[in-house]
Parts: sequence; structure tokens; C-alpha cells
Amino acid sequence: MTSTQSTQPAEDAVPPAGLREWIGLAVLALPTLLISMDLSVLYLAIPQISEALQPSSSQLLWILDIYGFLVAGFLITMGTVGDRIGRRKLLMIGALAFGVASVVAAYSTSASMLIGTRALLGVAGATLMPSTLALIRNMFHDDRQRTAAISVWMTSFMVGMVIGPLVGGAMLEHFWWGSVFLVAVPAMVLLLASGPFLLPEYKDPNPGKLDLLSALLSLLSVMAVIYGVKELAKDGWALDAAAVLVAGLVLGAIFVLRQQRLTDPLIDLRLFGNVRFSGSLVALMVAMLAMGGLFLLLSQYLQLVLGLSAFEAGLWTVPQALAMVVAAGVVSALAPRIRPAYLMTGGLVLAMAGYALFTQLAGADDLALIVTGMVVFSLGLSPMFVLGLDLIVGAVDPARAGAASAISETGQELSSALGVAVIGSIGTAVYRGQMAERLPAGLPAEIADTAEDTLAGALHIAAALPGELGTELTTAARQAYTHALQVNSLVGIGLTAVAAGLVMVLLRHIPAPNDSADKPS
Repeated sequence: MTSTQSTQPAEDAVPPAGLREWIGLAVLALPTLLISMDLSVLYLAIPQISEALQPSSSQLLWILDIYGFLVAGFLITMGTVGDRIGRRKLLMIGALAFGVASVVAAYSTSASMLIGTRALLGVAGATLMPSTLALIRNMFHDDRQRTAAISVWMTSFMVGMVIGPLVGGAMLEHFWWGSVFLVAVPAMVLLLASGPFLLPEYKDPNPGKLDLLSALLSLLSVMAVIYGVKELAKDGWALDAAAVLVAGLVLGAIFVLRQQRLTDPLIDLRLFGNVRFSGSLVALMVAMLAMGGLFLLLSQYLQLVLGLSAFEAGLWTVPQALAMVVAAGVVSALAPRIRPAYLMTGGLVLAMAGYALFTQLAGADDLALIVTGMVVFSLGLSPMFVLGLDLIVGAVDPARAGAASAISETGQELSSALGVAVIGSIGTAVYRGQMAERLPAGLPAEIADTAEDTLAGALHIAAALPGELGTELTTAARQAYTHALQVNSLVGIGLTAVAAGLVMVLLRHIPAPNDSADKPS
């Protein structure tokens, strides 16, 4: 493959980004924020969708999950397609598809129609995500400027996930359920209008042939693994979910073996021999595993233990979103002078302190403590996410930036799903063990089983029980869930410590951009 630019150009040969590139970054950041919002914005609309479209329980699950499944499944393929046909071209195609699908989803007249449009949104989202990050690699060649640009991109993505429920709640207070989809349309129109003028076109000058079988294998493998993990996390051990997971792993192994034999592989496995790429990717995935699992539990804690409405819970995530914005600026300012491993490790230690605050939760009057913990761990994780991505896309030739970006984002999707499964399963086991000890006497067996299964089930039953019995069950369930969150926070601390160790072992030799020496310390 022909290289168009060295991975580490000399600083005096690197053209700095100008005003056009920075305005282009703003254009890229807005759809990135909205794409991530689509992962969470729908949750609050489910009651209205259920009333309007009358989906079955299976259809409702697919309405929620199909978007994330197809985003994850198509990332690798779309990242490679962008390298071949042009990243700006793919971005424009994806923006048009995303805008059209958003309008159709907003006016869906049946559950099947909404599932189909959500699927199209997932495919379109998979074209947008690696294209935006890969274009940043092409627009910002200077290491310091690229770090700042990636911090803006990553902040947009994380803030979108955090404020999705808040924006959804605000829209639903004033409009119908379909309005949550229309938020994305103006941003896509802006991208289509300004992209051709502000964004450069870039593609691999010698891309080779696209192997369709590899694309199919990657799609089926990623979707099967994520589906199997989510089903096992949601319902516990089940033969069909385990079989899907195993099938996904087998397909993944076949995919890897095929890449080794192809002249023009979908993924160049030699990328993993670069410690900047592989070390950053593994550490990033471990950190995401911890965060992804705890994030879901914390949102439930705000609503089911502290008694906040969904909109109120979303409102209290605003400090976390602001912390991410502040942290991105701090990381950009410090990155030129501090080695990335030191900055990432320091941040991960701070994240561990944030997780440690959750071990002090008492099950009541904890709002200030939990918001503080969320702010602290968000501040701490920002260097890992920003600099980890920067090292990943900066480690590869610009011609392969789309594929590298897609690998990174697919890894994060897999880690997030695995985090929900692993940490969720641990939390469920602790909750059930605690409930077995705390259940008030006199509950019928079938009621006790439901109460021991989930916190939501216990609270639903408690609301129907008379007097003190309902109060006792509510207290027992909330205390059991609080203890489960405390245990899961310790798991999060352990996983984050592993990520910090990986960073120091694998990435310590990488200098800060301002360092002239490139020696291991």
C-alpha cells in the first residue's frame, strides 16, 4: 500500500491548521453530538411510543436496540469504505441518509416502520462516526492541534450521550414523541450545506479491492457478540443468547483468519503490532468497560433510589457534561508538555477517586455525593479518552485513519456492552443476595421472587402493599441496590487500575509533542 504521508512528520514540515479547519471541526462536532444523543434520547419517549404504536414487547426491545447494534456492526465496514471512496463523500451520503431517516422515524405509523427507520439511522450513524474522526486526522497534522481537535470531538460525543435523556425530556414536555428524532435534522442540513466547502476530501490513493465477505463477517460477528452480551446481562443465563454470543466469537475468529490471507484486508492486522495503536486501544477499552457498566447503574440509582423523575435525573447530569467540557480544555493545554501516559494515568487515578465516592452512598440524601462522584470520574476519564483516541489515529498512516477510527469505536461499543453485562451481573447477584437477607417476613413466595429479581419490580410491588409492609420492602430494596452499587464501584476501581497499569507499561515511552527526545523513561 502506498503511503501518502509519514506517521510522524517533522514538526517544521507540518502545515498548521487554519480558520477553515477549525470551522470545519465545529461542523463535524455537532453531528457527532447528535449521533451519540440518538443512543439515549429515545428512552424517555418509550411510554408515548407504546401508547401511540402499540408495539409488542419484542418490538419495543428492537426499537431501543437496533440503532446501537447496527452502528456497532457497520463501523468497521464503513470506516474502510470511507478510506476507499472518500471520507467527505461518505460523510455527505451518511448525513443525507441520517436526516431523511430521522424525518421518517418521527412520523412512523407502526412499530415495524419505526424499527426499520431506526435500523437505517444505525447504518447512517456508522458512516458518520469514523468519517468525522478520520477527517480530523487529515485536517489537523500538527500533534498539538490534533489533540485539541480530538478533545472537541470526544467531548461532543460524550456530552451527547449524557444530555440525551435531558434533551429528550425537554422535547417530550412540549411536543409529541417523534420530535426527539427531528433534533438531528438541522445539524444534518448544516453539514450537507457547509461540508463541501469546509471539509477536505481524502481517500486512500491505493485502496485495493473491498472484500464483501469480510464486511459481512465483521457485521454479523459484532452484532452477534453485542446481542448475546446484552441478552445475558438482561435475562441471565440463557442457552439461545449464549449460542448467539459463541456464534459471534466464531465468526470473529473466521474474520481474523481471512484478513491474514487477503492481499487487501478489510482490517490491516499489522496495525495491532504498533504499540501506540494496540496499547491505547486496549487501555481505552478497559476504561470504557468500567464506565459503561456503572453509568447505567447510576442512572437507575438517581431515579429508583433517590426518587427523581427521568427529566430530573437528566438535569443532574448537566454538571457531568460541563466537567467533560472543562476537562477537554485542560487536557489540550497540558498535552504538549506532559507525556500522554503520565496525563492519562493521573486522570485514571482521579477517576478511581470518583468511583470511591460511590462506596459511601447510604441510599438516601445522596444527591450531592453522587453528582460529585460523577463529575470527578468524568474529569478523570477525559485524558484517557482524548489522548487514547489521539494516539490511535496518530499512530497510523492518514490513508488508514478511517479503518483505525472504526476499530477504536467498535472496541468501545463492545467494551460498553461487556461492561453492562459484567458489572450488571455482579450487581444483580449482590442485590439478590442482599434481598434474600433483608426481605420482610410474611411476603408470599411469588412476590418475594419478583422483589428479589430487580429493584424496579420490588418498588412496584411495595407500592401495592399495605402500610408498613410496603415501606419495609421499599427500604430493603433500596438498601440492597445501594450495596450492589458500592460493590460495583469497587469493581470499577479495579478495572480502572488495570487500565492505568496498561498505560504505564505500554505507553510510557511516548513523548509529549514538545519533547525532542523519544526515549523510554
